[in-house]
Amino acid sequence: MYMVPSHFMSVSSFPLSPNGKIDRKALPKISLSVLQHEDIYTTPNTELEKMITNIWQEILYTDRLIIQHDDPTKIVSGIDRQTSFLISTTASFFSVGGNSLLLVKIYQRYQSKFNFESEALSIRSLFDYNTILEHAKLLEPIIIDGAQLKQWHTVHINDGIASYAQERIFLDEQVRFSHQIAIYNELMVLRVTKGLLSVNRLLQALRYILSRHKILRTSLVFNDEDSILKQSITDKHLTFTLAADQTFKNETDLHNIISQINTNPNLFDLSSGRVFYCQILRQQTTSDENHDKEIITKSDVLVIGFHHVVIDQLTFSIFLNDLCNTYNSNIAWLDNDESLQYIDYSIHERLIDMTPSREFWRSQLNGFNQECRLLLPVDRHCLQSDQRSGYASIAHISFDNEVSMSFLDYASSHQVTPFQLGLAAFYTFLFKLTYRQNDLCISCHNANRYRTELQTMIGMFVSTLPYRIQVDSDWSFDELVGHIREKCLSILEHSHYPLQHILRDSHFDQSTVPFLQTVFDFITESSVNDQLTFDDVSLQRISLKQISEVAKFDFTLK
Repeated sequence: MYMVPSHFMSVSSFPLSPNGKIDRKALPKISLSVLQHEDIYTTPNTELEKMITNIWQEILYTDRLIIQHDDPTKIVSGIDRQTSFLISTTASFFSVGGNSLLLVKIYQRYQSKFNFESEALSIRSLFDYNTILEHAKLLEPIIIDGAQLKQWHTVHINDGIASYAQERIFLDEQVRFSHQIAIYNELMVLRVTKGLLSVNRLLQALRYILSRHKILRTSLVFNDEDSILKQSITDKHLTFTLAADQTFKNETDLHNIISQINTNPNLFDLSSGRVFYCQILRQQTTSDENHDKEIITKSDVLVIGFHHVVIDQLTFSIFLNDLCNTYNSNIAWLDNDESLQYIDYSIHERLIDMTPSREFWRSQLNGFNQECRLLLPVDRHCLQSDQRSGYASIAHISFDNEVSMSFLDYASSHQVTPFQLGLAAFYTFLFKLTYRQNDLCISCHNANRYRTELQTMIGMFVSTLPYRIQVDSDWSFDELVGHIREKCLSILEHSHYPLQHILRDSHFDQSTVPFLQTVFDFITESSVNDQLTFDDVSLQRISLKQISEVAKFDFTLK
């Protein structure tokens, strides 16, 4: 027996060339990451291995990762894929679709399930030993020792000091930008594609969400006497109303209205707690048609806005999930005083011992010259006295399926996350763009939801942190990737240390520090979650990529 294929892929039909033969070039590419975990399947043997396997499957599939399909244009969720392959206990987490954000969720699920603090097991260990078997070996002694995880509870306050993330956003808005620039308006735009949405039920659902998540009605005021930024929970949910309806004739008209909302500097007022916004944009069909103001019909658009001080990227999905559930179930008014709120998080985070992280960040930036900027070939350099305009020039670059799969295959075979590989590619680009400038320091974002209690909480948690790499021109790309991986893993354990403290410890000026001018971000998106259902009403998220954006930094790659 010879020439037996080692792998088979099922396709619905063979692509044919004009002369009727199979077009081999048009056949779907086989992903190395898929082959790696389909090659050998090892079943879980112990109860602990089975529990870990279930956790992996739940988190990987619920996050609806995009997987390989015979039609590259078709997206299939992990839930649909669940029955067609199993996760081997010897497969690397990164070879079965895992990434750093999902591994953080795995770690937090372990903490919740097996009841241990981060001192008992660091998250870095899960990156270094990333199979189910290896995780079981790491968790077994912790379970035997009977470690205890200290839960966070509400402290029952309506006024308190702002969180570190709130401080950073507030100060950044004050220091780097003019008050006439809406730098932190965050919008989510939904179009009704089927059915009729009740305005009254929507309003009641929104008021319930504002009641439940108090951060969405929290004010921020800087106290001059003690120089402390304080937050206070208001009663905005009791009187919240939708903004006055607007009408649009066509897509250009719609985009102009959304752009005006997005750049409106008066959309929010932090001092009064007006940090949430909602408006209906109605499709104008005929000039004399009377709209039913109590119904949102097909092609009408719902604009939901937040100030960035109360929301981050992950919060959008949490908010939408709560809104859908509330609208669909007609939940009665309920205020659970025992639920952990964002203001409680602001108190708990300040009780964390930051000493090890302070020393870590000092060592990371030791010897860094804050006067040395990236020598980018720009038309003109900004002066310290220049006022930031916030205007953005955006270029979209798309990669075909073959390049994308090669990228993921490399990440899988080298056991790095897509973020780490993307960051390595960006550093390579900057190294060449700056004519071999070797001390490169840029900023990256970190989700910073380091506790299980924070996973479903609405609020601003994301941290902005400096990633410094001193490149050796003799390194191969593989070696650079290895250094980037180590850098990212070391930063992960200290990502809760606030940026303003990093700047203070190193005597950096926030308005001029060079690493805040160049930013790298890697966002995993799936169109699976673009469709929402409110009872029998379907809504589709509208991409804001073609709508004018505001530039928070000089140069951003995401």
